[in-house]
Amino acid sequence: MKLPRPEFWKGKKVLITGHTGFKGAWLATWLNRMGARVYGISLAPETKPNLYETANIARITDSAFCDIRNTGEIAAHLARIEPDIVFHLAAQALVLRGYEQPVETFQTNVMGTANVLNAIRNISQTRVAVVVTTDKVYENLELSVPFREDDKLGGHDPYSASKAAAEILVASFRSSALAGKAALSTMRAGNVMGGGDWSENRLIPDAVKAWTKGETLVVRNPASVRPWQHVLEPLAGYLILAEMTWDNPALAAAYNIGPDSADVATVEAVIALAQGSFGKGEFMSSGSEPKKREAVHLALDNSRARRELDVSPRWKLATAVHRTMTWYRQFNGGASASKLCNDDIDAYETAP
Repeated sequence: MKLPRPEFWKGKKVLITGHTGFKGAWLATWLNRMGARVYGISLAPETKPNLYETANIARITDSAFCDIRNTGEIAAHLARIEPDIVFHLAAQALVLRGYEQPVETFQTNVMGTANVLNAIRNISQTRVAVVVTTDKVYENLELSVPFREDDKLGGHDPYSASKAAAEILVASFRSSALAGKAALSTMRAGNVMGGGDWSENRLIPDAVKAWTKGETLVVRNPASVRPWQHVLEPLAGYLILAEMTWDNPALAAAYNIGPDSADVATVEAVIALAQGSFGKGEFMSSGSEPKKREAVHLALDNSRARRELDVSPRWKLATAVHRTMTWYRQFNGGASASKLCNDDIDAYETAP
C-alpha cells in the first residue's frame, strides 16, 4: 500500500481550490508538512468554528479569496501562481442545500470547475490536476451493489447531478482542451469523517454538536448505508494519483476512492461506534419520511485504484470513527487543532 512521498512534494507549487473547507484544510496541512509550497483559492470559511482558522491554515498557505464562478478572477489567480499541480476541491458540497439552491449548485460545481480547467489551459507550468467529486455521481437504482467507474452517471438531486455533470466536463477537457497539456483526473470519494468538520447536515458533526450540549441527536435515515472513510483516506488517494500521473499521464482517469466492503455500514452502526468513542450521547430517528429524497444505499468498488495506483484503505471503520471522535474530544478540551491533525497524519502514515 502506497503513501504519499515527501520527496516528490518538496518544493512543488501546489494550488488547492477550496482550501478553507474541511478537506482542503487537511490537505494543506499534509502538503505543508511534506515541504510543498501551498497556495489556496476559496471563499471565506463558512462555519464557526472552522478548521481553516482553528488550525491556522493561513499561516501555511498563500491564500486568495474569490468565487470560482468568477471567470476573470480565477484566471488571474492561476496566472499569478503558476502551479505545478492543482487540486480542485471548491464546491457546493451539501445535498440538502442543493435542493434549496439548485442554480447556485450547478453554477459552482459545473461552471466553476470549467473556469478552473480553462485557466489551467493557459498555464504552461501545470502538469497535473485532480478534480474531487463524490460517490453520488452515479445513477442510483438502489440495487445495493458497489458502483464501478464505468457505471452510468446520473443524479436525482441537484448536488449529485451537478457532480455527475462535472465528471462529464472533466472527461471532455481531458480528451480535448487539456489533451497533451496536463494530466487531468477525477476521484470519487465516499462519506468522509475526521476532526474539524463543523458543516451542517453531516452525521458526525451533528452528533458532536448535540452530544457536547447534552442533547439527543436526531437522525433522518438511520438505516441508510454509506461508504464511510476517514478524511486521510481520500486525501492519500488524491496525492498518490497526482504523483503517479505526473510521471505517467496515461493513468489520468476517473477513480473511486472508498472503503472495502466490510466497512460499508449503516448510519446507525456508525452512531454506535461514535457513542463508544465519545463516551456519551443518545440518538433517535426523526420518525418521519424525509421530505427530500436521498439515496438509501451507496457503495464504491475501489478495485481500479488498488490495481492502477496501489491505493487501498489503511484504517478500518472503527479506527476512523475512534480517531474522529477523539479529535473532537481533545479539541473541546483545549488541544491544538493543528497538532491534532498532524498527530492523525503521523498515525495514518505508520499504520500497519
